[in-house]
Amino acid sequence: MIKVKITVIKKLDRDIIHADSQLDCTCKGPPVCPLFHEGQEFIADMKTVPPDFCAGAYTDLFRFICGLESGANYPWMNEEGKVLVCCNDGFRPVIFKLERYIEP
Repeated sequence: MIKVKITVIKKLDRDIIHADSQLDCTCKGPPVCPLFHEGQEFIADMKTVPPDFCAGAYTDLFRFICGLESGANYPWMNEEGKVLVCCNDGFRPVIFKLERYIEP
């Protein structure tokens, strides 16, 4: 069965991202996403959200999960069956590597 392996690649710090920005809005939470750690891995498919996975991030990744599970490759990627995706949290985004995974 084809699934998708999700690996947390990098967590970005809002204090660095917005150091030179003059934002007219702020965030109460910590400067770096507290829900993931770099190197963390999950297995997902179109039917199952991994346990303890951020619902907002999963929504952002879902179209790529569907694509990879369905056999899609992305023309901007050098490797077939892989894609690099970022959640859309404007204050503390997380970058994920998604790759087609054939379950043993």
